[in-house]
Amino acid sequence: MTTRRRIRGSRASAREFVYNTLRHNILHLNLKPGTKMSEQEISEEFKVSRTPVREVFVHLQQDGLVDVYPQRGTYVSLINLKTMEEGRWVREIMEKAVIEEAAGHLTEEDIHKLESNLAAQEVSCRNKNYLEMLALDDEFHATIFRACGKERTYEMVKQLNIDFYRVRVLRLSHDSRWEQILLQHKEILQALTDGREAAAKKIMSDHLRMIIVEKDVLMAEYPEYFVDM
Repeated sequence: MTTRRRIRGSRASAREFVYNTLRHNILHLNLKPGTKMSEQEISEEFKVSRTPVREVFVHLQQDGLVDVYPQRGTYVSLINLKTMEEGRWVREIMEKAVIEEAAGHLTEEDIHKLESNLAAQEVSCRNKNYLEMLALDDEFHATIFRACGKERTYEMVKQLNIDFYRVRVLRLSHDSRWEQILLQHKEILQALTDGREAAAKKIMSDHLRMIIVEKDVLMAEYPEYFVDM
């Protein structure tokens, strides 16, 4: 096992560095669901003692990103379809509520930020840079929350969407309907700018429900990544 993609930070402690790196790699499927994680191997790779690695495993388990089995070891958690759908459901409710506040009330600065984001999304689509597209997708939604003074709400929703996030990574890495995602983002912004609340909510709902159908395709191709509880 290797965890070569790392998130570096000069101020981060050894434990924080290991945690941030492993969390990033699990979320972005560099460490695939079901991968066994060796405390000794990680300790050697990061050149830290096993104590911070053990603490990191506990933290990742609390996040729902690893499962610890007595006498068997620690494994990257499989994508749980029940928790994925719960997270998606919560996000849909919250996003539609924020849409109600944002429709017709975005400032010129908010609109400029969203338009700049969409322009960057177009470039990512052309370049097939799915990681950049994923980050811009998140930032697009986060900008709407921030415009309504609901940044903390967005962070809470993100924490509930860990499995949803991993499915999105898998989906975008397979070039699944990138253009439709971008088009929906454009339509959401236009509806918000025009003050068409009902239309914006409908588009947002459709946007967040795409994964319901697409997950079946991904499950068929990668059944070993998923657990249906």
